[in-house]
Amino acid sequence: AAGIPVKERVKVSQNWRHGRCRRDTVLKWKCKQVASLSSFLMPWMELDGEYLYLSQAENIQAYHLCAEGTGLQRHPQAIFSGHQEDVCRFVLVNSHIVSGGGDGSIVLHKIHGSYSVRFSAHEQEVNCVDFQGGLIVSGSRDRTAKVWSLSAGRVGQCLHTVQTEDRVWSIAISPLLSSFVTGTACCGHTSPLRIWDLESGQLLTCLGTDFHRGAGVLDVFYETPSLLLSCGYDTYIRYWDIRTSTRKCVQEWEEPHDSALYCIRSDKNHMIASGSSYYGVVRLWDKRQTRCLQSFHLSSPTSSPVYCLRFSTTHLYAALASALHVLDFTAS
Repeated sequence: AAGIPVKERVKVSQNWRHGRCRRDTVLKWKCKQVASLSSFLMPWMELDGEYLYLSQAENIQAYHLCAEGTGLQRHPQAIFSGHQEDVCRFVLVNSHIVSGGGDGSIVLHKIHGSYSVRFSAHEQEVNCVDFQGGLIVSGSRDRTAKVWSLSAGRVGQCLHTVQTEDRVWSIAISPLLSSFVTGTACCGHTSPLRIWDLESGQLLTCLGTDFHRGAGVLDVFYETPSLLLSCGYDTYIRYWDIRTSTRKCVQEWEEPHDSALYCIRSDKNHMIASGSSYYGVVRLWDKRQTRCLQSFHLSSPTSSPVYCLRFSTTHLYAALASALHVLDFTAS
């Protein structure tokens, strides 16, 4: 919000609260017509200042955001490649992109420059990755999570392999760089949320109890070292405070239409945004309230999950199966 006049900030804040925005479909692409769900294009994205990075099939493309806030330039400024199959997820940290792909490999790119490294990481697709403090963590359909070194002379060396007994859908390193959390499918193991020691690879704790079979966790997000958000197939957003309890979350919100939740983000203050599995529904939540604040239906009549969403002070971007939508909250 720096540099935005106070009056404008108040207007934008009110627009978020009341759902007043201009909607636009800024990019479209062809949807793969393949029989199996895992073969559909499932885009992921990251925001970084003036650029939006979006995975499309086996590439990650960087799009320049327009200064006036009117969307983004339609042609990518840069394309990062290296995977043989679709990019499943990627993260953008300290001018590096780390991506995991359906080919079981991890690719590291330096954004400014031609440096890139690719190494074989898992026997099946790498569903999720995170990168902090010179370490990569990855989770795979092969029911393992792994910790990788990026230090000089040891790039791509596996430090730990964690047997999760379940496919790993989501993963995140704690801001303290001491542990990482895995969100798994909750089919082979009763706890879909587990925290592991980054240095030893040992299990530290399980979050929650009495999860139903199949209550897989599709996205996790650390707000602070002790505050964590999770969402997934059982239609709940859960807010965990590890200092208070690992058995019970401190708050939870239920998706009102009983849809699985594919992705989640917060402003690390009061607002949460979630993306659901049907009709491109994005919901805004206020942690101080039990009910959803606003909802936006971005894909109708055809139904698509919101695979990924990101937001800035003024805009929210949502990636669906065949298009990127933007909600502009500066609109009067």
